[in-house]
Amino acid sequence: MTKNKRFTYSEVVTMTNNFERVLGKGGFGMVYHGTVSGTEQVAVKVELLLRVHHKNLVGLVGYCDEGENLALIYEYMANGDLREHMSGKRGGSILNWETRLKIVVESAQGLEYLHNGCKPPMVHRDVKTTNILLNEHFQAKLADFGLSRSFPIEGETHVSTVVAGTPGYLDPEYYRTNWLNEKSDVYSFGIVLLEIITNQPVINQSREKPHIAEWVGLMLTKGDIKNIMDPNLYGDYDSGSVWRAVELAMSCLNPSSARRPTMSQVVIEINECLAYENSRGGTSHNMNSQSSIEVSMNFDIGITPGPR
Repeated sequence: MTKNKRFTYSEVVTMTNNFERVLGKGGFGMVYHGTVSGTEQVAVKVELLLRVHHKNLVGLVGYCDEGENLALIYEYMANGDLREHMSGKRGGSILNWETRLKIVVESAQGLEYLHNGCKPPMVHRDVKTTNILLNEHFQAKLADFGLSRSFPIEGETHVSTVVAGTPGYLDPEYYRTNWLNEKSDVYSFGIVLLEIITNQPVINQSREKPHIAEWVGLMLTKGDIKNIMDPNLYGDYDSGSVWRAVELAMSCLNPSSARRPTMSQVVIEINECLAYENSRGGTSHNMNSQSSIEVSMNFDIGITPGPR
């Protein structure tokens, strides 16, 4: 057999009989049994990057490996990352509420694909606004699978020796137990949702509560959405839509991962928020303060970890 021959992805699929037999698990990839030219047996290590194809995930265009040099070539995302747009660093107008919801729906679809569309399932492990990239049409795609982990068996969770991720976005349950599963991504996604709602930093030591989840929780007990919502939007949004988004974010941040929604449920909910926003026809609905107080009372229970 020729040494160091380059195979196309479709050849790899054929060689492994569509990744039929798992031999083992390497650092960032699975090892599959394969046959070359119908006779020679080989072990095929598949990097995660190769088998991930989805319109809301940044695509791998190609790679280069010569000696010590390894480069991965990704599609170009002309509009940079979501964080830059939220902060106004890229100039241009502030993203309106509808655009923000579209971006989070698309990001959620990318994650949902990793969790449910990949065999075996994958956990991203580093979901944050700087890893949500926007192309020239403002379509959102998740980037940076550098930390992604896949699970050998569907639904199986993993004890990971090193806790990976970004402070502020990290699932406290994962941090405490080193027990990684898809719901760890759901937690990080909840933080992203709070960022697009508030346009506040995830951690800000000068706030009454430095961490965004605790700060929003505190604001909700006061029953006022205006103190939470990004002031740059000047009230131009459907408050029902915003309440649903806040409610969803808080459920994603439940201290118990088992009680968080799945990414499929998250996609459905954000689409509902979008439908609310689209149906209002450009005028802000007045907020029903009664319902807002009810919502905040429900939340108050979930935010602080209760006795286990």
